This record gives sequence, structure tokens and C-alpha cells, in this order.
Amino acid sequence: MRRNLRFTSLLMGTIFTANIAQSQSDRFAYAVTDAVHEGINWNILRKLDLQTGTFGEVLLSGNDMNKLPFDATTKKQFTTPVTDARFGNLANAAFGIGVAAIAYDRKHNRLYYTPMLIDQLRYIDLKTMNVYFVTDGDFTGMKQKAPDQSNIITRMVIADDGYGYALTNDGRHLMRFTTSKKLTVTDMGTVADAPENKDVSVHNSCSSYGGDMVADDDGNLYIFSARNHVFKINIETKVATHLGMVTGLPANFTINGAAVDGNNQVLITSAVDASAVYKVDITKTMDATAVMSGQSWRSSDLANSNMLRTRKPTILPELMANNTPVGNERVQLYPNPVTTNQFNVQFNEAQSGTYTIQVTDARGQQVVHKTASVGGKGSIIAIQLNQSSSKGIYIVKVTDQASRTVLSHKIVVQ
Repeated sequence: MRRNLRFTSLLMGTIFTANIAQSQSDRFAYAVTDAVHEGINWNILRKLDLQTGTFGEVLLSGNDMNKLPFDATTKKQFTTPVTDARFGNLANAAFGIGVAAIAYDRKHNRLYYTPMLIDQLRYIDLKTMNVYFVTDGDFTGMKQKAPDQSNIITRMVIADDGYGYALTNDGRHLMRFTTSKKLTVTDMGTVADAPENKDVSVHNSCSSYGGDMVADDDGNLYIFSARNHVFKINIETKVATHLGMVTGLPANFTINGAAVDGNNQVLITSAVDASAVYKVDITKTMDATAVMSGQSWRSSDLANSNMLRTRKPTILPELMANNTPVGNERVQLYPNPVTTNQFNVQFNEAQSGTYTIQVTDARGQQVVHKTASVGGKGSIIAIQLNQSSSKGIYIVKVTDQASRTVLSHKIVVQ
């Protein structure tokens, strides 16, 4: 039985790590805009503050043809400008042909993207702002872009499995690429419609082209189309389920950029309507509300590393069989009794923010003092007691950032 408990603890440790990582959310998203508010040349990189809805200054001028790019394989800078039979030296500029699909790789601090009319994967090293071109193969293999824009990539994201994913407008090519040292690209093929989609197909140009893509923590991608429809794509099955249509937007608003904020809501921007940045909580409702009006920019795409938190917290049966969680509706503790010198604090109805967790023994001496950043409902924080901790009764106290007590409860260490 002791061996089983150790193995269970290791498994739970993996789950705790994933939840803690999710609580460390990006405050900003990267945005592709024009140099002017009402422009439609998608060649400027900025940051969008997800809390205030305001855009920052220019990070990269993507139409600069004089700054030579780097080769993604050799990591060496080109000695002569890049040329293209159709676009000439404009192909040398990072965003020279316009960009509508970017994805932020937090692990390597890179921004992956592909130009709309050039079939090439590229990335920006955000530490140096150097631009790297993948030159040892085409991205999709479709160099000639269709007049109806069906084979153009407009959606891209880094998913919870660490891979980058990109989708053509028509949903016929789901591309997957690695972000490790050896970069490889795989065409996973066509995304299929779920039977319940009926006449709203992920392949339909009237409802489902364009837009942006975000990921969740449970192996799914979410398409926000330019026509404001939302689809959930299961990566394993490649089945797209139509979730509905975002409501509450201006009549001419088209969703072109989407990013998840720290409150598990999706912020959306438009390439044609700069009246405001909007947010929508698709886990509850499809109704959008303005974050801030009068400060927005037209934007063709957004990207950050935040993921939708949709996975329900996993409590293994081996631990729960004889150990019912204790606490209140906001915060719970388990397992109780503690048999492996480790227990967990699960925030069920608590708001996002910073919490302090204190553990004191029967003599009132503090044995644990930990500050935790909680990203939202379902977040789990693992608390490790010293191996030398005595058996007995301990008090666990959880306070919020205003020093208000949200939980004070006994646990038993065996």
C-alpha cells in the first residue's frame, strides 16, 4: 500500500504542476496592427494590455526590408537580401506581405507566424527581436494561394501539448509544428464537422473563414471566425464542434484576433472595427462586453501563452476512497488524513488573485508559509510538509490579498 501511495503522489504532482503553471498568466498579448489606427496593412507588432484593453508602442516594424533575417536552421544571418519571384525584396521584410496568424511560444520566448501570401514559417526571437525564416521546407506545401483565400493560414496557436498548430481558412489543412531545436512540420489533414453542426460547417466561407485560434488545457483548439462563430476542435480526433456565435458586438465587427486573459475570458479584436476591445467568457455565455472604448486599434491577430481553463480538477480515486475533502465551498483540502507529507489546497469558488497559505502545528508553531497566485476556479496548490513533521493535528489557514481569512481548518497527518 505504501508503494501505491508514493506512485499516486507522483501522478498527482504532475497534475499540480500543470495547474500551477496555468495560474501564471500573461497580462499582455502580442498584436499585429497597422502603423495607424484605421489602417489595414498588417505589418506592425505591438502589445495589448489584457486588463485595460490598451495597445502599446511599436515593438517591430515588419515592413523594414533593410534588416536581414536569420536562417532558422543555421541561426546565421543572411548575407544577401531575400527575394521572391512575386514580391521581390518585400519578402525580406518580416511582415512585408501582411500577417494574420501568430502564436506565442512562452518556453522559448518566440513569436511564430506565417505571412499571408508566402508559404513559409517564421519566428521572432523576442529577446533580440531578430527574425528567423524556416528555409529547409515550405510550411503547407501550397505556395500558390487560392483567389478565394481558402488555403491561406489565418489561425495559429501553441497548444497545451507544446506543439504549434495552424489552420487554413477552409479547415482542410491542420498544420502542426514543433518548437524544439529540430523544427518539423506535419500536415494533419482535414478537420471534420461534428454531426450536430448541421448547416454551420467549419469549411463554410460564409461562416467559418478567418479569425483566430486559442487553446485550452484539455487538448482542444477554439476557432473564432471572422464571422464571429466559435468552433471547438479536438486535436486527437480532429472533429470541430460548433459552439455558437458571439453576440453583443457592433454590426460590422469581425473577430480577427483572440487571446485568453488571466480571468479565463477571451479578448477579441477586429480588423475593421476599432471602437473597442471586447471580452467574452465562452465557458458560460457567448455574449461580449467592451473592455475599453476609444483606445483600440484594428488588429489582424493576437497571441499569448494563456489557455482556457476547461479541464475539471482530477482527484485520483486511490486518494479519495477514504479521504473526503474538507473545507468550505470556496476552498477545500485533501487528502485528509495526510499520509505522504503532502496535501492540496483546491480553490473552487475563490476569485483569481494572490493567497497566503499557513500551516501551524498543535503548539501554534508555523511549519509552512506559502504565497500562491491563483488563476481561477479549480486551481490546485500542492503543500509539501517536511519529512520530519510529527504526526498529529495541524491547522491550515488561507487568507486573501486583503488579509481576510477564506479558510481555517484542521488536517490530520499520519
